[in-house]
Amino acid sequence: MKDDEHWRDKLTPDEYWVCREKGTERPFTGEYWNTEEDGVYHCRCCGEPLFLSDSKFDAGCGWPSFFKPASDDVIEETPDYSHGMSRTEITCKQCGCHLGHVFTDGPQPTGLRYCVNSLSVKLDKK
Repeated sequence: MKDDEHWRDKLTPDEYWVCREKGTERPFTGEYWNTEEDGVYHCRCCGEPLFLSDSKFDAGCGWPSFFKPASDDVIEETPDYSHGMSRTEITCKQCGCHLGHVFTDGPQPTGLRYCVNSLSVKLDKK
């Protein structure tokens, strides 16, 4: 694991706040909330491939939403009871980058909605 100094040097202040301090960007403001381009969404911190564009859908929530990760071993899920809510936080399994949360109101085939901050990922366009 890298220390805070490493991440502060690598990330912008907003990226650091979301990725390392578990912040959340405002809905409908992130770079990728309405992007429809093909490609792979990588972890902004470590570059791990996290989501494929063919699993992205418009959930109407203002954040990029996916119904499944790129593979079964890239996302860590943790209970999150902050802000008086009961949610499941998702982080990059490789580096611990805060991505957002997963909910059970997504489309089939999984029924899941991985709600992700644009600042936590970077799209590698095809």
